[in-house]
Amino acid sequence: MRQWRIWLVASLIMLGLSLSGCGGPKLPAVPAGAVVLAFGDSLTYGTGATADTSYPARLAAQTGWQIVNAGVPGETAAQGAARLAATLDEVQPKLVLLCLGGNDFLQRLPVAQTQSALREMLALLQARQIPVLLIGVPKLGLGLDTHPLYAELAKEYQVPLNDTLLEDLLAQASLKSDTVHPNAAGYQRMADELARQLQQLGAR
Repeated sequence: MRQWRIWLVASLIMLGLSLSGCGGPKLPAVPAGAVVLAFGDSLTYGTGATADTSYPARLAAQTGWQIVNAGVPGETAAQGAARLAATLDEVQPKLVLLCLGGNDFLQRLPVAQTQSALREMLALLQARQIPVLLIGVPKLGLGLDTHPLYAELAKEYQVPLNDTLLEDLLAQASLKSDTVHPNAAGYQRMADELARQLQQLGAR
């Protein structure tokens, strides 16, 4: 009896660990050939490299998706929010990769303004039932820690988040073209990491 109780307790512990490791929001499968929207600023556009070495181009080559690069250099989150609806109408994506906020931090705009604009975009995607992967951007200051507003929004809207990619990438001089943009190798790393995460999330 005692051995059975020990086995039962151990089994329940292992089950709890297994379930905790499977937690968090997932993404629906996106078939090859589907349209995916990469929406953001210069990090999406590919500043510091060429069009065919931007992360959307490299990710398209790995996934077989038709990835539309809707990156606008210099754009703030509010400007992105203003054009998102029209872009969705035009592109009709099955998945959105959202990466905005860096220019807000560089311009020292109020955090509440940035968060409100990102919230507006996530609410729109949720209303249209379009899945999204939110990509966090490092804040200004010592180190390259991703701003905590991304984790707050990911939790609020129950969407998957990548909040380590850019802080890790931009910490490596060999992967950068300047202080805030990757080079071709950096964008390739970005595509590799996103492809790996998207597979883990069930999109691939």
